[in-house]
Amino acid sequence: MQSQTGFLLSFLKYGESDAVLHCYTQEKGFQSFFVKGIYAPRSKKKAYLLPLNELCFSYAKPCKAGQMQRVSQIDLVENPDLYGDVKSSSIVFFIADFLNQQLRNEEKSDDYYAEILYFLNELEHKNYSSHLVFLFRTIQWLGFSPLESQGLYLNPETGLFSNETSHVLFDESISDLWKNLIKAEKPYSIQIPTQFRKKFLNSVLVFLHFHLPDFRTPQSLEIVQQIFEN
Repeated sequence: MQSQTGFLLSFLKYGESDAVLHCYTQEKGFQSFFVKGIYAPRSKKKAYLLPLNELCFSYAKPCKAGQMQRVSQIDLVENPDLYGDVKSSSIVFFIADFLNQQLRNEEKSDDYYAEILYFLNELEHKNYSSHLVFLFRTIQWLGFSPLESQGLYLNPETGLFSNETSHVLFDESISDLWKNLIKAEKPYSIQIPTQFRKKFLNSVLVFLHFHLPDFRTPQSLEIVQQIFEN
């Protein structure tokens, strides 16, 4: 019996009781798994189908190239206490949506897998800036983080700071937050003030649109933005 461990990003019911699960695994990066009978009336495993649950997928032998891996057993590895809190659950759905799009062509990365674990731990401890820091860390991981410099305003298209504004979202306060994250040794310790979280998130999405031609704004953006309205 062989296995892979990964974070559940999205899933689709197939037929009456089966499902296709899209995950980011520690062993092989983005993977899709076919799980038979998970929606069967007596199945307790459908309770595992929550975004970013860490799951272990067991199978008798690897699938052939171009085929979807058929899973014989699925087990829960880690289930953070996130879904009893409205803010945390909204953030989890948003990040899972983001990762499901962004990681589809990504190979394994031990560092990035550990980053997801670190983010979930921060969120479990009620760090409601953690998803914003995680998105920034993803930009760094992808290799197009802005360069630290003396300018007042970040230009999201060039990734450089200058003394002239280039985008309405990147005012001095938001640009300062980007600078603080760039130079931070412990970025998750930076608490982004509530009044800036929505604007900072929008600035990150703008930056991603400039640097990832196929980037799509997650459908769950509106939901996660609502938690910062007040």
